[in-house]
Amino acid sequence: MAGHSKFKNIMYRKGAQDAKRSRLFSKLAREITTAAKAGNADPAFNPRLRAVIATARAASMPKENIERALKKAEGQDAENYEEIRYEGFGPGGVAIIVEALTDNRNRTATDVRTAFAKNGGNVGSSGSVAHGFDRLGLITYPASAGSAEAVFEAALEAGAEDVDSSDEAHEIWTAPEALHEVAKALEARLGQAEGAKLAWRPRTWAALGLEDARQLLKMIDALEDSDDVQAVYGNHDIPDEVAEQL
Repeated sequence: MAGHSKFKNIMYRKGAQDAKRSRLFSKLAREITTAAKAGNADPAFNPRLRAVIATARAASMPKENIERALKKAEGQDAENYEEIRYEGFGPGGVAIIVEALTDNRNRTATDVRTAFAKNGGNVGSSGSVAHGFDRLGLITYPASAGSAEAVFEAALEAGAEDVDSSDEAHEIWTAPEALHEVAKALEARLGQAEGAKLAWRPRTWAALGLEDARQLLKMIDALEDSDDVQAVYGNHDIPDEVAEQL
C-alpha cells in the first residue's frame, strides 16, 4: 500500500500569504455554491458538498464565509459556474490537468492558455493526458497527525487503498466512491483532516532538472492566480537536490 512519498510534488499548495489565502477562500466558496446547487444543499445528503466544506474548515475558512456560500446557492440570482477540465504539457514534458469553475469560458481559456504558453507549455486536447492519471479520493493529514506506521494502520482499517507519508504530510488515497466513508472513519482515529476531495493521481512520474522545475513552478503560480482555476495536478517529480536549489 504505502510507497515513496511525492507529497512535495503535488500541485496543490497552500499559500501562506494573505493574498493567496483570500484567493483560496474565494475558490472554496465558489465550489461550495456549485456543489450545493448541483445536489442537496444539506451536506448530510451531498457527499461532494461535505468534502468541500471539510476542506474549507481545514483551511480555516471562517464559518460565516461557508454559510454565505451556502445561502448564495439558494438565491435565484446565483452565478451558474461551469466545470471545465484542461489538459496539457508543461516544461520537461510534464503532464498537467487543470480543473476550473467558470462563468466565462473565454476568459478562463485565455488565462489557462496564457499560463501554459508563457512558461514553455502547451494546452492539449481533451483526454491527451488524463489517461496517465487515476481519479481517486484524496484525504490529507499533517505529519503531526501521527507516525507513518500509525497512519498506515488507521488508513488500512478505514478501507483506504494507499498511503504516502513524508516529513510534511500524509496522503491517503481511496476509491472515489469510498472517499467519504474512509474520511469519516479516519476522523474518529486521527481527528479532522486537512482536506478530502477527488483528485488526479499520476501513474508515472517525470523527473525534472533545475530550469524545467523553476519554469514549471512559475506556470503553476500563474494558473493558480486565476480565480477560475480550482486545482492543478501534474506528474512532475522534483528531486531533492533540485528542490534545494529552488
